[in-house]
Amino acid sequence: MRNVHRERHRSFRIGWLRAAVLGANDGILSTASLIVGVAAASAPTSAVLTAGIAGLVAGSMSMAAGEYVSVSSQRDTENADLTRERIELATDIESEHVELAGIYVRRGLDAKLARQVADQLMAKDALGAHARDELGISEINTARPVQAALTSAATFASGSALPLLVAAIAPRTAMVWSVGIASLVFLALLGAIAARTGGASIAKGAWRITFWGALAMAVTAGVGALFGTAV
Repeated sequence: MRNVHRERHRSFRIGWLRAAVLGANDGILSTASLIVGVAAASAPTSAVLTAGIAGLVAGSMSMAAGEYVSVSSQRDTENADLTRERIELATDIESEHVELAGIYVRRGLDAKLARQVADQLMAKDALGAHARDELGISEINTARPVQAALTSAATFASGSALPLLVAAIAPRTAMVWSVGIASLVFLALLGAIAARTGGASIAKGAWRITFWGALAMAVTAGVGALFGTAV
């Protein structure tokens, strides 16, 4: 019996993985930077924790709203393009055949084969063929506003809770360094996990997210220490 070759692709994870990594990264980085900045300004522990909790709540809601609006705009654009394509298919089907065949010719098929492929695909699902090959809209990358919003809010809150927990248990005199170092570890782990999930280089994923995290916290701590005010 002939073995069936099965390939495991990770492209289907693009939608939720992007929102999850963005949310968790922002949660860790923004809350850690906020805590480090306030702590560096010599604020009491209660003020530092209050600022951190406020950052968690506000950031989660902001991420959810921002992702929902952004992805909804993308979905509206996709729907508008699909509506236009439906009209064109209903009013000028022959031109749509020629257009789709031309796409396949540019991808390497000869004109005759391209026309046959276009005819067969359009006979089965004309709108789907044009959505995928002309507009670049597929099930993998189609916009899902609610999924993106909920994923971003949940991952932001989860990421934000990590430096907040460290701040709650760290001694006040060592809070800046404790939160900073722990957050860099969290960011490195996040980068590595995201890279592993997406099939990319783990070292590269961990390094780039850690570098920018360290830079952001260093700048925020510097501002807090310089001005002596909560930032």
